[in-house]
Amino acid sequence: MMIEQIPIHGSSRAEYIQVEPNLQLHITDAGKGRPIVLIHGWPLSDEMFEYQYNELINNDFRVIGITLRGFGKSNKPYGAYDYDVHALDIKSVLCKLEIENAVLGGFSMGGAIAIRYASIDEGAHVSKLALFSAAAPIWTQRDDFPFNLPKSAVNDLIKLISYDRPKLLTDFAKIFSATETSLNQGIRDWLNGICISASSYATEQCLVALRDTDLRNDLKKILIPTVIMHGRKDKICAFDLAEQMNAALVNSYIVPFENSGHSLFLEEMEKFNAELIKFAQD
Repeated sequence: MMIEQIPIHGSSRAEYIQVEPNLQLHITDAGKGRPIVLIHGWPLSDEMFEYQYNELINNDFRVIGITLRGFGKSNKPYGAYDYDVHALDIKSVLCKLEIENAVLGGFSMGGAIAIRYASIDEGAHVSKLALFSAAAPIWTQRDDFPFNLPKSAVNDLIKLISYDRPKLLTDFAKIFSATETSLNQGIRDWLNGICISASSYATEQCLVALRDTDLRNDLKKILIPTVIMHGRKDKICAFDLAEQMNAALVNSYIVPFENSGHSLFLEEMEKFNAELIKFAQD
């Protein structure tokens, strides 16, 4: 019996991109149009943008979510996990996918890494920057930077990883949104499932990078249009950080989310999606 051959138009897009020998990153790559590249926060994965992907695709964008090494479905090697390593991984993905004129968006730690990347891109792949609850310009206090968390608070989180990582995630979840009930139980469980899939080593090493990295000089190098989307009630990256970033970036503006904590992409989802689309379309 003859079996009819069904023509296949085009080809499937890669779900994994090799950035080093024996090291692949998981990506989501869907839609057509101007690329929007999204970088997740600690200790999540690109799956956190589930409720952004379809909205962006339906508004004629190509969305590319990159899961950083050590997290989600990406490989989890031993080695360095500083912002430079992650920025080079992002560059490798964008080069291999031949991405140009992209909007680069980053949430929390992903926002900090997006800043590091944008400071070295020099127009090669990215022409706009979107920062969501970004952990920048510095996540912890300094003598000349009296904002956000003391280093001792982060040191306590790092210690907790070594004997009770689930408790770390539970404690972190309590301050993730404006109140403990701002997100429903199903969403909280979903987020926890993403977080627990991270490597404990990467979880620890990225906290070290968050604690120690100063991006103030990076901000001075960024000239591309930038939107800073930040929750007024953020307990993880205080709104002070948004104001500091805005003051340092020469071509930026703030969109405050009055009813959101750190998880503005879920707490005020419709506004978040609309503001990102508006920024990308302008």
